[in-house]
Amino acid sequence: MTFRSCGYEPDVARALRNGHWPEGSAPELRSHVEACARCRDLVLVTETLQRARNQSIAAVPEASPSLLWWRAQLRRRRTATARLSRPIGIAQMFALFLNLTVGIVFIAWQYRHGLRWESWWPELASTGLLPFWLPGSREVGALVLAMSAVGMVAVLSGVVLYLVYKKA
Repeated sequence: MTFRSCGYEPDVARALRNGHWPEGSAPELRSHVEACARCRDLVLVTETLQRARNQSIAAVPEASPSLLWWRAQLRRRRTATARLSRPIGIAQMFALFLNLTVGIVFIAWQYRHGLRWESWWPELASTGLLPFWLPGSREVGALVLAMSAVGMVAVLSGVVLYLVYKKA
């Protein structure tokens, strides 16, 4: 195997690259390629690769402009949705954290006082915090009051976070 290069090789490569081979090249270059095995191999390999490239380019179907527009719109909507849903997710996590904290504090407070659930319902009714018109027992009124307070804390924390992240 020889590693010598041919003096005509750059000229042959340029003619192949520019698409001038064989019609646009000089007659002496064509006669040299017929005699030189190295230049003949260069022509063979380059033409084969160019032919394969042209075939693969022809095999790719052209995308319609409407399909490209639809994909761009879809990508734009996805990024807008992701950008808008981030503050909402943060607000939800804050509200969940706040509600869990209130619930844990409430349960710890009740556990420390002996979990006497039934003893504080009448005390709450005597303070006038329970509406007198609630049907059924006073326990239902206290439960409605507690659920309303937790819901109000959740909604207000969500609104506060929305207003904070609206500027961002």
